Amino acid sequence: MMTSDQPHLDANRASWNARTAVHLESDFYDLPSFKAGRNSLTPLEQELLAEVSGKSLLHLQCHFGQDTLSLARMGADVTGVDLSDVAIAEAKKLAGELGLKAHFICCDVLQLDRHLDGQFDLVFTSFGTIGWLPELVTWGRLIHRYLKPGGTFVFAEFHPVVWMMDEHWKAIRYPYFNRGPIVEPTGQTYTDGDVFIEGESWGWNHSLGDVFSALLQVGLQLTCFQEYDYSPFDIFPETTRVKGGYQIRNLEGKVPLMYALKAVRPQQPEDSRPITGL
Repeated sequence: MMTSDQPHLDANRASWNARTAVHLESDFYDLPSFKAGRNSLTPLEQELLAEVSGKSLLHLQCHFGQDTLSLARMGADVTGVDLSDVAIAEAKKLAGELGLKAHFICCDVLQLDRHLDGQFDLVFTSFGTIGWLPELVTWGRLIHRYLKPGGTFVFAEFHPVVWMMDEHWKAIRYPYFNRGPIVEPTGQTYTDGDVFIEGESWGWNHSLGDVFSALLQVGLQLTCFQEYDYSPFDIFPETTRVKGGYQIRNLEGKVPLMYALKAVRPQQPEDSRPITGL
């Protein structure tokens, strides 16, 4: 087991190691249908990524590799990165079982430059990723570092408003802004089942301003941004099924539940692209 001088890394690695064992057996991840050929990426992610065949792609915080291997099936030359050594071991095992070519690296994503060289056509990360990172300045610098000139960063994430609320969506429990770590018992994970996971998790709330600043200050240019009033996953309590996903019951259409963006590393410093909708 790897250890660090940063307690949040050790705690979150242990948490995700335990979660991985649960997730592999869950209906949420539905590993049998994935092995049979199901694409695990949501329709929104597939739309954002568009054509990936023949492109080099870096997938940040890839968990046990379902989405990474979906990208490999789509023809991408893909590298996945995750903090959890158990998840990365399972990703490698799954790739071998399915005969899919993908490279996996186990490390803290904010220290990726110690483990990986090269640049990519696409950098991608989605859903439940940045909340595990204490700051986004380094995150933005690494995205820029790993994009080829003209390359694109593709990002989809739960909206920061989601993480402000209590579990019943009745009151604001946490600040919108990053005021420091939120340390809580791990408890149950977000998939089906009632397995209780011991330990604690460290998370951070990141405003939209944090995200935009991290990308813009390194010279990336936003080409699209959109907010959505639904989640593609039924992971929140008291939801209602709607077209495309799930909304919070009695708040249907009233609150944002996710957002997505694309940003480009310019070919030349003077290169400029407008911000548009998706």
